[in-house]
Amino acid sequence: MTDAPAPAMIEARGLSKYYGSFAAIQDVSFQVRKGEVVAFLGPNGAGKSTTMKLLTGYLAPSAGHAFVAGHDMATDRLEGATKLGYLPENGPLYPDMSPRDLLSFFADARGLTGKRKRERIDSVIELCALGAVIGKPIGKLSRGYRQRVGMAHVLLHEPDVLIMDEPTAGLDPNQIHEVRETIRKLGKNKTILLSTHILQEVHAMASRVLFIDEGRLIYDGTITDLTKDGRPLDEHFRQLTSTV
Repeated sequence: MTDAPAPAMIEARGLSKYYGSFAAIQDVSFQVRKGEVVAFLGPNGAGKSTTMKLLTGYLAPSAGHAFVAGHDMATDRLEGATKLGYLPENGPLYPDMSPRDLLSFFADARGLTGKRKRERIDSVIELCALGAVIGKPIGKLSRGYRQRVGMAHVLLHEPDVLIMDEPTAGLDPNQIHEVRETIRKLGKNKTILLSTHILQEVHAMASRVLFIDEGRLIYDGTITDLTKDGRPLDEHFRQLTSTV
């Protein structure tokens, strides 16, 4: 008797988004199951960010449905949001606040109070290694630390699902390593979908990849299957997304 597959925690079902006659994405369908870390790849303008905004309920689809933990993000967004942590590229941070002040602010917004609030703030400070800068103004922090602050605040409410748009964009190699290690730790008990342009990091963080190009999903499979011919991931990226 085989084990039943893990439940789908993220699902795109025939997702499309049109702006007039322009199709940002068309008929995109995939699932990310509980416990998976999946990399979402594609060239600039391919539709990655649009897809992620549709999955989080930030944008409404022109057609199709987006689900987080079984909740339709068009009709049940508030309940879905309790299960979701979304880290957009260049997410909003308040530069005059310290990380502790920001985390307290977002904890209040999430309805965390008392002992629970203190425990969650202390937990994400430790997980994201913010202790050294916890009282400094966010505007004075390095980009790597600001990214970790953003990651900490989306983890406050212990979401089951994380969607991250370019979490290592603009970071130096040391900062990339730090963020990568944090994502690897999170991937032990979270479902994660992340977009990235840094292909060498995909092997370290994900076991499965989705490729999107010109608004359409063109590959969904494991990294092992994709590279079993011995060619590196970046070569497959160029072959799959080349317009030449």
